[in-house]
Amino acid sequence: MNGKEDIRPISYIKANAAEVLDQVNESRRPVYVTQNGEARAVLLDTESYEKLKNAVGLLKLLTQGEEDIAKGKVLSQEEFFLSMDRN
Repeated sequence: MNGKEDIRPISYIKANAAEVLDQVNESRRPVYVTQNGEARAVLLDTESYEKLKNAVGLLKLLTQGEEDIAKGKVLSQEEFFLSMDRN
């Protein structure tokens, strides 16, 4: 976060939407939107948003894999490839 440039009240966003969007897209930094002095939303450029979504998806897969390992839901490499050959 870069201080005042990255935190804007909703009234500023309403009055300067194009400028704020340019800032977000050029800097690739999020802008935190406040309302009544509290953080209410975050504006991201689309590329950063897609990267964030992909990272969260990977973390979900890792978490699922760790849960499977903890529950003993695993196959040996040989068993896995045999099951792939059958399908």
